[in-house]
Amino acid sequence: MSINPELAGRIYPAQDPYVVGREKIREFAAAVKATHRAHYDLDAAAKLGHKDLLAPPTFAIIVAQQADAQLIADPASGIDFSRVVHADQRFTHHRPIVAGDELLAELHVDTVRAMGGGAMITTRSEITTAAGDKVATTVSSLLVRGEDQ
Repeated sequence: MSINPELAGRIYPAQDPYVVGREKIREFAAAVKATHRAHYDLDAAAKLGHKDLLAPPTFAIIVAQQADAQLIADPASGIDFSRVVHADQRFTHHRPIVAGDELLAELHVDTVRAMGGGAMITTRSEITTAAGDKVATTVSSLLVRGEDQ
């Protein structure tokens, strides 16, 4: 099955909120080797003016990938995940992510570009609080290799 070129412009609505937990922040920070104390210690985060533990900037990928999963799982997309190569990821933060946040991500398929036997798909996740306040925007480029590649 080939990639559906009509994906461009499609919007996948936000699903269930992702609740940012302290232990999730600590685990993620340790995994990415983020050493700032504000990722682990409440007092250190409070000294910086945060109400709870501060997530590393790339923590937004957790929420964004949950949104991306809708596209991958959509049978109309034509995407075989075993053929996907993650080509690029960018983050724009509108405010820090902290423990206790309840985050939603709406996924936008911005472009679908044929490349040889495959396609490059660029998506954008608009991450907000449950109240609708902007938190982060992530842009991801996925290369879907063709069947002969």
